[in-house]
Amino acid sequence: MLIYHGSDVAVPEPRILTSNRLLDFGTGFYTTSSLEQAKRWSLRVCERRNSNVMQISFYEFNLEDAESKLKVKHFNSPDPEWLNFVTLCRSGKETGHDYDIVIGPVANDNVYTTVQLYETGILSEAETIVRLKVEKTFDQILFHTEESLMYCIYLRSEKSGGLDG
Repeated sequence: MLIYHGSDVAVPEPRILTSNRLLDFGTGFYTTSSLEQAKRWSLRVCERRNSNVMQISFYEFNLEDAESKLKVKHFNSPDPEWLNFVTLCRSGKETGHDYDIVIGPVANDNVYTTVQLYETGILSEAETIVRLKVEKTFDQILFHTEESLMYCIYLRSEKSGGLDG
């Protein structure tokens, strides 16, 4: 399976990085099977870093092989289990998850707003799930452990415009 990572630099050697931002599935190396989503991530990185070079790194990922040797968690849709997992990760609370790889929907801007409304108690779990199911979601694949990165094989990187292009 071909997967992508969007940034403002090529990433031939992925690493597990701790971020000061609270992310959907916690710390690690984030990829997606959607080139469109990788480009969105790359643009965001460029905006955050005031960079003019969008870079998309391409990787080969053998999911079946990884599943046979590692602990992989799949969220097939934005369901209550996914919502609670993302809410814990984004709140900074310890999730206690020991998955090597986590795969599931991205909480994009619209999804993230809905999750925030849920976190603050404005929306119930049921209302939140209904709203999430109408949003277009992309997947994300988090490599959470060093061992998992062995299954993320770098192929190449391509420049893809930037803030000026």
